[in-house]
Amino acid sequence: MTHTPRPRSHRGKKKRITLVLAPVAALAVAVPLMSQAGAATPSEVTADCAADSDKLANCEFVDVQFKQNSLGPNQRVSTVSDNCGSTSTASKTFNVSTSVTRTIQLEDGYTAAADTKLGSSFFEIGIKFNSTEFNITRDDKATGLQFSRTDTVKADSVAFFMWSAKRTDVSGFLKATYKDEQNGQTVFFSPGEGATSVHVFYPQILKNGTPDGRLWLRNVTCGTPEADGIQNSAKSLRAEPGFGEGGGNVTDVEIPLSEVPAS
Repeated sequence: MTHTPRPRSHRGKKKRITLVLAPVAALAVAVPLMSQAGAATPSEVTADCAADSDKLANCEFVDVQFKQNSLGPNQRVSTVSDNCGSTSTASKTFNVSTSVTRTIQLEDGYTAAADTKLGSSFFEIGIKFNSTEFNITRDDKATGLQFSRTDTVKADSVAFFMWSAKRTDVSGFLKATYKDEQNGQTVFFSPGEGATSVHVFYPQILKNGTPDGRLWLRNVTCGTPEADGIQNSAKSLRAEPGFGEGGGNVTDVEIPLSEVPAS
């Protein structure tokens, strides 16, 4: 009986020690949460870089991976020649015109001007990927392709020229350095360090100075949904399927760029 009170006293001491330590542990958890509270979010970093904000000491693009000969959007680059209702082919002259330039794919579709911190970074990265094998457009100046060519339009068809530029696709992320610390931190990333979701497309240029890419003549059978879509849009530019992807009513013939005169 004389030993009964001692265990109760011992358990009481344990409880008191636990109560003292608990607030300390809670405080330790709160510290890292507080340190992140004022950090710039990825969207804020993108916005500040895009606006060339005065808050930034620097903003740069960090490349992670790249792919050469990446094809760009499929574009109609000539007027539409109409040979509907005819039972024979027709020889038509097409005026073809297109241009390429460096483009940047951020979350908001922003394209950085050459005189911004970010634009300068994109130019420097472009120098890195320029080589004797792949001459690329590093800045936001357009390089054009323009020529006239006579080709055959199939019977009862409409025809036009299509183009898809070859590009070097460099992907990575943005690294922003702020002039003032935000809760002890000046460097932030968008969308995250090591990410590959920011793309810079550097058009590839042939040795004769014209853009490199895929050029083809497309014939579309009249009276089909594909032809009606072109004619009902007043022959204006619209989204088109890629080479060989138009279906049974569409015939594509690739034109070697060696046959195209320099602009």
